[in-house]
Amino acid sequence: MAEEVHCVHILVKTQKDANHLRDRVLAGEDFGALAREYSSCPSREQGGDLGWFGRGQMVKPFENAAFKGEPGDVCVCRTQFGWHVIKVLEKR
Repeated sequence: MAEEVHCVHILVKTQKDANHLRDRVLAGEDFGALAREYSSCPSREQGGDLGWFGRGQMVKPFENAAFKGEPGDVCVCRTQFGWHVIKVLEKR
């Protein structure tokens, strides 16, 4: 079976906003609550939860960031949709 990753994310317009939200997550704030408040992605309704996905299902910069991280990692990346704060929950 191919490798899969389970992530939550927050989509915002600027790198400054993404970095600020990443810092808040790293300081212990609830990721889901921040996603519901700030994310412009429809996944905000699920607290930013994207579920499990494999390679080839997300745009390349997002996929690369998600698969590079280990569970618990929080990173920022840019795609054509904007800036993402990504937290890796699990890998299998």
